[in-house]
Amino acid sequence: MEEIRLSPLRQTSFKSSSLSGRSTPRGSPRVHSGRTPRRGSGGGGGGGTFQCFRSSRLVYWLLLITLWTYLGFYVQSRWAHDNENKVEFLRFGGKLRKDVLHVETNKGMGAVADETSDAMVSLTGKDDAGANKRTDVSLSKKDDGASRRSLSSKQKTRKTGRASRGKIRGKQKVSKDVETKDLDDEQDPQLPMTNATYGKLLGPFGSLEDRVLEWSPHRRSGTCDRKSDFKRLVWSRRFVLLFHELSMTGAPISMMELASELLSCGATVYAVVLSRRGGLMQELTRRRIKVVEDKGELSFKTAMKADLVIAGSAVCASWIDQYMNHHPAGGSQIAWWIMENRREYFDRAKPVLDRVKMLVFLSESQSKQWLTWCEEEHIKLRSQPVIVPLSVNDELAFVAGIPSSLNTPTLSPEKMREKRQILRESVRTELGLTDADMLVMSLSSINPTKGQLFLLESVALALVEREQEAQRNRKGITRKDKASLSSKHRLRGSSRQVKSVSLTPDDAVTSQKQEIKVLLGSVGSKSNKVGYVKEMLSFISNNGNLSKSVIWTPATTRVASLYSAADIYVTNSQGVGETFGRVTIEAMAYGLAVVGTDAGGTKEMVEHNVTGLLHSTGGLGNKELAHNLLFLLRNQETRLQMGIQGRKKVEKIYMKQHMYKRFVDVLVKCMRP
Repeated sequence: MEEIRLSPLRQTSFKSSSLSGRSTPRGSPRVHSGRTPRRGSGGGGGGGTFQCFRSSRLVYWLLLITLWTYLGFYVQSRWAHDNENKVEFLRFGGKLRKDVLHVETNKGMGAVADETSDAMVSLTGKDDAGANKRTDVSLSKKDDGASRRSLSSKQKTRKTGRASRGKIRGKQKVSKDVETKDLDDEQDPQLPMTNATYGKLLGPFGSLEDRVLEWSPHRRSGTCDRKSDFKRLVWSRRFVLLFHELSMTGAPISMMELASELLSCGATVYAVVLSRRGGLMQELTRRRIKVVEDKGELSFKTAMKADLVIAGSAVCASWIDQYMNHHPAGGSQIAWWIMENRREYFDRAKPVLDRVKMLVFLSESQSKQWLTWCEEEHIKLRSQPVIVPLSVNDELAFVAGIPSSLNTPTLSPEKMREKRQILRESVRTELGLTDADMLVMSLSSINPTKGQLFLLESVALALVEREQEAQRNRKGITRKDKASLSSKHRLRGSSRQVKSVSLTPDDAVTSQKQEIKVLLGSVGSKSNKVGYVKEMLSFISNNGNLSKSVIWTPATTRVASLYSAADIYVTNSQGVGETFGRVTIEAMAYGLAVVGTDAGGTKEMVEHNVTGLLHSTGGLGNKELAHNLLFLLRNQETRLQMGIQGRKKVEKIYMKQHMYKRFVDVLVKCMRP
């Protein structure tokens, strides 16, 4: 019986099967039906042994069927609940997912993005579907046993396996270092913490902000307006958002906040990142925004399943072109939210401008400029562009004391305005400022188009004029004191009076002294131009008095504390001007008077002599900018009144609900029905 069990295929000794009814020896009377097996084990031919064999074979097939059913249900469940792995199931022998272990481990904690796999991809120098397969197989074998799905891994020897595991351990250790380096917001090597040549590097003040406000944005819940048309349109829909990079600049931050809003309104969102430089990967992970593993074939397949693809920069032109070559009808589901306004960006985007469904711009001036360029190049767009300006997000509005979805009975707008005043005093103390100092702030990335060097030149001119004014005042006080002193000496002849009067001029100057301080960001931003930074440092070192007035601050998303501490915001973009300048409306929300160039979207936001002051672009505008700064320094009431008017304009036009109300038009025209 044991031999029969071990060799179930040896059936030649039996004349017939149970289905024929001849399981009994020849010549025996047939009592039972041909389909009913005999219970007895007697008779020739080993009938009992055969019954045992049949029972074992039945158990064998039942176990096999059960296993096959279990595997079928498992695969079906994974297919139904893990959209990201659907493509991987279709890739027989292809690239295995490197983040399976990470996702399974962190599923209970709600982790969505896999930073370790991102770092490993950047380490190998490949972040698309053509990544190193051998590394993938080895990593999967060590992490989650997925090598059973790979034919090549079964052919490896034990020695090769040990060597590959050693390599993976080494690479994983290096990958953690690379991950930390990529995700941390590195400081520009040209700007150490302190240097008497140019000033100080202070901040960021996120921990101070949380301590004073007794609130952290990391704990906030969804902010969706569930009664809005925007929520109704995006509920249960799929979106792919295209990031050109992850720097802490306007376009990536705006796209990140759009992704958060879509998620809070019940949509499914995937992010395709063309360049992972910058410090926003951790923030994307915290906000549970899924980042597609590559920017090639997998991103194309993800986009094909989406209801709408939103590209957030003109730099996305190459991906859009490749996607439409891969999926010719894909242009009908792309809304291109272009946030640049320079000819070089237009030239990069023009090959595919007429192939996407709709262009979305930030301001009237930007829209007119791009339409003019399209006419010059004979490009006919598929539809009329839509203008969707940016807005002040809920977190900043909340700290500014403007009503938002984050307010609670204990954290009302009035209460937040009180806390913001305490925050202002705390940050200004950290910066070493007095109540009389006027803090001028500019937080843009440091490059020539933002005009920081022109700002420094204007501040230097203002400081020179301020010093000359102080000298004239001192001379006038001295002459007046001499006349008064001689008169008193003639009348009284008291030397004791001379001593007391001689201290009066210095005391008067000290009590009325006001200084201009400049806070410049964003140090460490990946969009900074090192050569331009060096040029700025050289200018500061050649103007000794200027170095005492300049403070630097790192790139950060926690800017509420900086806006609270400032008095004036400067938008000094050159060329055709700032496209829109989200920092401008954020500064206005905090009641800051804005000084900006009379070009681009700035002149649409800043009303001259109402919410701020405007000046010309280029070097010719330096004297105008210096004059405007001195005017606001001498007229504090006017400065405060401009800030009040700017805040009112933001509440009326540039809040979140205004932006998403405009976005509804884009969704209706571009999204699949």
